[in-house]
Amino acid sequence: MADTAFQHAADRPWIFRTYAGHSTAQKSNALYRKNLSKGQTGLSIAFDLPTQTAYDSDHILARGEVGKVGVPVGHLGDMRTLFAELPLEEMNTSMTINAPAAWLLSLYVALADERGDDRAKLRGTTQNDIIKEYLSRGTYVFPPQPSMRLISDMVSWCYTEVPKWNPLNVCSYHLQEAGATPEQELAYALATACAVLDAVKAGGQVPEEDFSIVFGRISFFVNAGVRFVTELCKMRAFVDLWEEIGKERYGVTDTKALRFRYGVQVNSLGLTEPQPENNVYRILIEALAVTLSKRARCRALQLPAWNEALGLPRPWDQQWSLRMQQILAYETDLLEYEDLFDGSHVVDGKTTQLKDMAREELSKIDQMGGAVEAVGYMKESLVGAHIDRIKGIESGDLKVVGVNAYTQTEESPLGAGNDAIQTVDPMVERQQVEALKSWRAKRDNGAVETALAALKEAAVSGTNIMEPSIAAAKAGVTSGEWGTALREVFGEYRGPTGVAVSIETGGDEAIEKTKARVDALSERMGRRLTYVLGKPGLDGHSNGAEQIAARARACGMDVVYDGIRFTPAEIVAQAKAANAHVIGLSILSGSHLDLVRETLAQMQQAGMESVPLVVGGIIPYEDEQALRQMGVRRVYTPKDFMITDIMDDVVDVVEARWLQDA
Repeated sequence: MADTAFQHAADRPWIFRTYAGHSTAQKSNALYRKNLSKGQTGLSIAFDLPTQTAYDSDHILARGEVGKVGVPVGHLGDMRTLFAELPLEEMNTSMTINAPAAWLLSLYVALADERGDDRAKLRGTTQNDIIKEYLSRGTYVFPPQPSMRLISDMVSWCYTEVPKWNPLNVCSYHLQEAGATPEQELAYALATACAVLDAVKAGGQVPEEDFSIVFGRISFFVNAGVRFVTELCKMRAFVDLWEEIGKERYGVTDTKALRFRYGVQVNSLGLTEPQPENNVYRILIEALAVTLSKRARCRALQLPAWNEALGLPRPWDQQWSLRMQQILAYETDLLEYEDLFDGSHVVDGKTTQLKDMAREELSKIDQMGGAVEAVGYMKESLVGAHIDRIKGIESGDLKVVGVNAYTQTEESPLGAGNDAIQTVDPMVERQQVEALKSWRAKRDNGAVETALAALKEAAVSGTNIMEPSIAAAKAGVTSGEWGTALREVFGEYRGPTGVAVSIETGGDEAIEKTKARVDALSERMGRRLTYVLGKPGLDGHSNGAEQIAARARACGMDVVYDGIRFTPAEIVAQAKAANAHVIGLSILSGSHLDLVRETLAQMQQAGMESVPLVVGGIIPYEDEQALRQMGVRRVYTPKDFMITDIMDDVVDVVEARWLQDA
């Protein structure tokens, strides 16, 4: 007979999500309905990069990006299609959207109003964390202060109008992806939450007696890496520190409001391209870190697919990850017991250590004036931490099975052939652009102009942006028009790159050897080897580009890297001005074929067709061959993790070109 002394009534499981969306609103809707029928209990919507950066599908920067990493939502019509046959009042919808979060929530609310749904019953989350966009993910639009104003407006509006909606999901997830240590992840996320709450207080839209309600609606989106004990203790530290901040900084006493409410996507940074089947084990271990400890258990969990390091996962791959959650929640007895780790001196000790280190980092940020003012410091710290992580993998001190340890492998039967990953039909972009033009032609353009004028007036006057945005959505305004209107008022912004933090070799033998080669070749060529590194299009995931730029400088190259979001023409212009010996492109959004083709055309127009072009990104093998046929000299993918070897290879490419011309 089973011992039930420590058992209690089973807890409800967390919300099961998969992060999904691609091609078109219609295809994404079909995917959502299929996933929900398989037992998924919440939606997690991935938007494409033009939508995430408030551009329409026909903008020049959107070329090649439409429908690639998520679903394009350009107007209320797309939102209708996306949620067709899905009951909004019953859904729990998470939207990964940041700079235009106010706009996408406005489209969602406008759709609910149109259907006659009760706003008070809408449940879900908008990510809406702009600080981490400056630090790691890159889909920012406006400068920091106007961005914080938009977030403050949403927070202040939501708690009365859509009281079950979480207007802000503070993201430590992307910080870990950018190389954050556990204490940095804790401190930078909590500092961001404090910056938003301080902005809400300063905005004066929330009465003091309601502030605890607002505090209680702030949620977090957290990463769980493979170091199980550390990650579990990190989550317990988050719980303690958030309660401490609520009580001591904001005077919150309501126990329910003080709860640390968080969802999780486990670590995608650690997913490997070599032996990708090993990722299944990594994902499970990471899921355990955020579910085993009841006191620090997540509210929602979305798991990546085993093959996401290769490309867009198929429906079957997503189903496999969903089944992992369901087995954990329904087949094991995990939810039947109190916290398994209370009283553990190991867990208590590690949790205390992490809290102390995070408090120290929080104090530094406070002394700088808060998270907004400390963006430059935090960015440089993250790049530095990521440099240390990469060096650990290169040296073998940080073992990654299948990458730098136990690399011998049998051929996997899981991902062979042309259907190994989901692909997006190249015609999707043209069809989306045509549909967008049709939408503009059929709407009342007078109503659109009136709505846009009211939106800009609200932006200028300081009036809460939400109701004018909802009115604009109902009038037929597009995502790009909303973004353009606010760009005209707030301006645009280019965040810090953080790559100046480390140009020293640190005595590394391989770096010193490559540096000597760079010095010798530079002397022979009569000037310093110049490398122009660009991120074309809207892909904001700059971690790889930052590491390449920092290592190239450490190897003695002159490096031009100005950050994200440039057109191919702008990158070629930078290369021409710098008289570049080599141009490198970093593209992780799946748009490499379109953007490389355009870059090569621009190079030919500029008379730079003889300059070697190298490309790095998440690029399937078949596309590697296509890029080489176009004339790309080298293609680097996640399997090429030895960055100094890449630098040495770039020297080979430049030397071969110089000898050909000599």
